Amino acid sequence: MATVRYLTHPEVQVDPAVPIPDWSLSAVGRARVAALIATGYLKGTAQVISSAETKAVETASPIADALGVAMIRRPAMHENDRSATGFLPGPVFEAVADTFFAHPDDSVRGWETARSAQARIRREVQAALAAAPTGDILFVGHGAVGTLLFCDLARLDIDRAHDQPAGGGCLFAFNRESGGVLHRWRRIEDLAGFNPG
Repeated sequence: MATVRYLTHPEVQVDPAVPIPDWSLSAVGRARVAALIATGYLKGTAQVISSAETKAVETASPIADALGVAMIRRPAMHENDRSATGFLPGPVFEAVADTFFAHPDDSVRGWETARSAQARIRREVQAALAAAPTGDILFVGHGAVGTLLFCDLARLDIDRAHDQPAGGGCLFAFNRESGGVLHRWRRIEDLAGFNPG
């Protein structure tokens, strides 16, 4: 059985002056990626497929390098399109995100709808897997579209109750052949062999 894992980028440097897709990982985020690599948990992964956003690439690239495998960038794996609002302060963002999930067919403040984002991430994952080598595959992306993908695979209604734990750096897994979910979101610290150094 081949396993597909979807990993979200961990903590980022929040900078309202920088476009959100261009945000980089913070020192904490980079350290968490390094610790994940050190566990060997992803050994045997045949390919790493990443969103083209900077924070995702900065997560995926060192993992692919450590594994000695190709990293493929797929720009359409981006996070839900929030360009209509750009940066929103924490409490405002959380309220809008709650509405995004609660009303998946409505555009909240000009955002891409959850239903459209779900269809997009589903298409991208399916297309990427069709072109990928045999074996285990790692996708590296974002929390909202990752949750929408999880809901689709698990045949659950879109609901923020299925979102990853706060902070990012979480993954879920599914069977490559059947698409069945193997486990729900887990923080990378909860993976076997994790050593924060």
